[in-house]
Amino acid sequence: MTRTTLRDRLRAGNRLRLIGAHDGLSALLAERFGFDGTWASGLGISAVHGLPDEGLLTMTEFHAAAVQMRQASSLPIVADVDSGFGDQQVVRRMVRLYEEAGIDAVCIEDKRFPKRNSFQDGNQLEHLEVAVRRIEAAKQAQRGDDFMVIARQESMIAGAGLDDAIARAHRYRDAGADALLIHSRRKDAGEVAAYCARVRADGIQLPLVCIPTTYHSTTAEQLWSYGISAAVYANQLVRASARAMELVLESLAAVGSTTDVEERIASVGDLFGLVGMDQPAITH
Repeated sequence: MTRTTLRDRLRAGNRLRLIGAHDGLSALLAERFGFDGTWASGLGISAVHGLPDEGLLTMTEFHAAAVQMRQASSLPIVADVDSGFGDQQVVRRMVRLYEEAGIDAVCIEDKRFPKRNSFQDGNQLEHLEVAVRRIEAAKQAQRGDDFMVIARQESMIAGAGLDDAIARAHRYRDAGADALLIHSRRKDAGEVAAYCARVRADGIQLPLVCIPTTYHSTTAEQLWSYGISAAVYANQLVRASARAMELVLESLAAVGSTTDVEERIASVGDLFGLVGMDQPAITH
């Protein structure tokens, strides 16, 4: 049976929850709990390399992490590719590599290189014409109809405001973007709601995506009511992983054994089951 594509689900009006993953195990867990897709998180992938999310990893390293997720899980994958890793030629190659690997979409943000994480200060928007050319190059490079290019808008992050975000939304739609991701780091969803209302009032009908990291008390149902099509919980799993490892290490360092934490962590059998080691052996 043919798998329903991410594009088809968004076009059909489905409301999707995507989980930020950084490797095969986190992608497996997202699938086990019934989420609609995974986000190959730039922050998550950088963090598991022990590096800050500041454009230090290469396209090859980000691509390898997304491929690992693809091999582990059947869920749709949206790859966070920062600002595309370079100029139009680089963007074209990037799209071909990700599409050939079976990744469902790439999300290209409109910040200048070297990028900074959106929750840091000092972010600078890319010149509009440069950002538009990257979207155009990405769409020209894709070979199949199902692959998606999502334009991630950082106007709110960089302090340029709603009017700039709306002006860019029009240009990215005209450049061929398949969806728009609006990013905000306010503690409420006010900027996101205002953006959604303006975009729809202006006749832009592309699917809208958001990342509710700082406005985490806003429920998915509230986001749907604003007009959001997909919510990306982009970094919670890597944050949870870091804290869980800290707790185990703190206990082991203090007590000298893992007995105090064994009931709070996955058993060896649980881990075997998750990665398929509980299958019967083949005998001859």
